[in-house]
Amino acid sequence: MKKYKLAIVGATGLVGRTVLKVLEERNLPVSEYVLLASKKSAGKTTHFMGKDYVVQELNEHSFDEGFDFAIFSAGGDTSKKYSPIAASKGCIVVDNSSAFRMDPNVPLVVPEVNPEEIKNHHGIIANPNCSTIQAVVALKPLDNKYKIKRIVYSTYQAVSGAGRNGVLDLENGAKNYLENTDTPMQKFPYPIFSNCLPHIDTFLDNGYTKEEEKMINETRKILKRPELKITATTVRVPVFNSHSESINVEFENDFDMKELIDTLKTFPNLIVQDNTKEQLYPLATNASGKDEVFVGRIRRDESVPFGVNLWVVADNIRKGAATNAVQIVEELCDYKLL
Repeated sequence: MKKYKLAIVGATGLVGRTVLKVLEERNLPVSEYVLLASKKSAGKTTHFMGKDYVVQELNEHSFDEGFDFAIFSAGGDTSKKYSPIAASKGCIVVDNSSAFRMDPNVPLVVPEVNPEEIKNHHGIIANPNCSTIQAVVALKPLDNKYKIKRIVYSTYQAVSGAGRNGVLDLENGAKNYLENTDTPMQKFPYPIFSNCLPHIDTFLDNGYTKEEEKMINETRKILKRPELKITATTVRVPVFNSHSESINVEFENDFDMKELIDTLKTFPNLIVQDNTKEQLYPLATNASGKDEVFVGRIRRDESVPFGVNLWVVADNIRKGAATNAVQIVEELCDYKLL
């Protein structure tokens, strides 16, 4: 069995550190790892796979030695600059940023949903937005069976999705409340503690935010439904980790509720938690640290002929970023071993 060489770019960041953790938990046929980051983080030592790794500075020559794969988690600007360099030297890049997601020549992949797209890469594969990933895992089996007509997204997104400074704003907000202090905000325009901010990423001319636009366009691309009617409202909430989503779906065809739930239960890495008598439904605290997507509060939307409401929760740093990227590399390994 061939062993591969894998680079982790942005290894010291929130997602990068989680990528390392996920790699330790999974048995990939990788014999050599190289950890890369910015000049600021270069030289740091990270304990990984039972030994200490010195983080190397990312530069134009980082991929000269030859890599099979690289996972990029260092932001869009870094990906735009260095991903093409890596790809030009035979390295297949799995990119966590938004830099290439809507490029028609770059596959946008969630392995449970559209693994066949992996083979269509030209050196770069895009990891979708965290909120999109968990949504399409729940929506794909329903679209296959009943054909989705329209989607309404309402998200409740954790501060970890905004990086370390987002987490600090919530931590400091709680401290300010308890100690009557005033710590300047690092990330958000308003306090996130005891607040909900209907504002993720920048506003566009049409009144939507970039995050909402990402969910709409990425869902269409992944489901291969370019004309699918979708609207979205994305909200940052005072939760440390795991995104929650209320998804209203209208179908072209009628459905039996038991059959619909059974369809969800049989889909890979999708766990149904739906028992109102026992007050069982997905929670952010329970999803954190897990790789699966959880769905519950499944009920018919009685305001339209063929509609259903879903509550979908997942760890946005793991399945929403790190784990999905590692899964893509796993698929690449399997493909290259054929």
